[in-house]
Amino acid sequence: MTHFPEQLQSLQKFDGPFDAFKLEAKDCDVLFASYPAATVIPPHTHETDNVGVITQGELVLLMNGKETRYRIGEWYHVPAQVTHSARFDEATSEIEFWFYSK
Repeated sequence: MTHFPEQLQSLQKFDGPFDAFKLEAKDCDVLFASYPAATVIPPHTHETDNVGVITQGELVLLMNGKETRYRIGEWYHVPAQVTHSARFDEATSEIEFWFYSK
């Protein structure tokens, strides 16, 4: 997770199935996440509307039967309650915003 600046690395660690630093904001969590090469996140849903940008590596996202690759600088969107899975073939970092419905 050394890809992120020291100030971000000093944030609260995310308590979840991947390594991330968490910045809380009103109605939104912001995660600075890193995934080792060969990480696979199985199909799941969540209550948040998620958008993220890849800062290092590549995300392979499977959603609605379609596989899409997101590279450095590209944004993705996963709507709430939509089943999806993810794969990281190479070491990858991202900034992810989890928006909670009001």
